[in-house]
Amino acid sequence: MKNSPSQIPADVRKKICDALLPVLTDGIDLHSQIKVAHWNIKGPQFAALHPLFDQFATDLQTQNDDLAERVRTLGSLAVGTARHVAKHSRLSDYPQDVTKDMEHVRLLAERIETYLAGVRAARNIALEHKDDDTVDGLTGIVTMFEKHAWFLHATMES
Repeated sequence: MKNSPSQIPADVRKKICDALLPVLTDGIDLHSQIKVAHWNIKGPQFAALHPLFDQFATDLQTQNDDLAERVRTLGSLAVGTARHVAKHSRLSDYPQDVTKDMEHVRLLAERIETYLAGVRAARNIALEHKDDDTVDGLTGIVTMFEKHAWFLHATMES
């Protein structure tokens, strides 16, 4: 662990970063999958979902950046090249041939649930080690992406 302005002991910071890095990997993968859905969507819900997916991607890009900066603040390196993400993401691969609007909604809802499970697990590690700043950041991600998942689930119910 590199030097850090954090008062958290280095061994604890390492445990927290070890929990955060897979979330960053998943977030980078989810961002690319959301963009694929945004680019390729067709169907009656296009006008509503195309900009919604773009908003999801923008939100996730900001969260990924904040998460990477937290990892750096705690003294670890932020990793996230395309090759690293392809090898380590916990999300299912996104089919490249989907165009139907409601199929994209279903696929993204599934992947957001997987992403949120990882965020919650990392938050539990931060809670266990009393890292309130990391907990706050991860809670923000959960709040934002639970809302996005709710939008998708509400769309599937119509």
